[in-house]
Amino acid sequence: MQRRLTEFAASREWQPYHTPKNLAAALSVEAAELLEIFQWLTPEQADRVMDDPDAAHRVADEVADVLAYLLQFCGVLGVDPLAALSAKIDRNELRFPVGRPPGRSARPENGDRHSSE
Repeated sequence: MQRRLTEFAASREWQPYHTPKNLAAALSVEAAELLEIFQWLTPEQADRVMDDPDAAHRVADEVADVLAYLLQFCGVLGVDPLAALSAKIDRNELRFPVGRPPGRSARPENGDRHSSE
């Protein structure tokens, strides 16, 4: 997918615009558009959002946009996203051992309060 996205952007000569800052900004915008779909839904409505074909299509499109910008961002910076995720899960398994109350890490990590941040 990263190669396909790189080729897509290159064929349109978009590389000058695909800087880390621009891609991070675009990723943030697309994530906000995904959030917008859920903005005023109750938890119950949010759980059922994929039952509505129009809403499901919008969710899938925004997920695709978020993933596309994330993969392009990783490609520009040379980050292997699956390796980064695996390393983060490994660290979180140490920080948040099974049986520890939610929200309580085993040790603080550079002021990081939550595992997914």
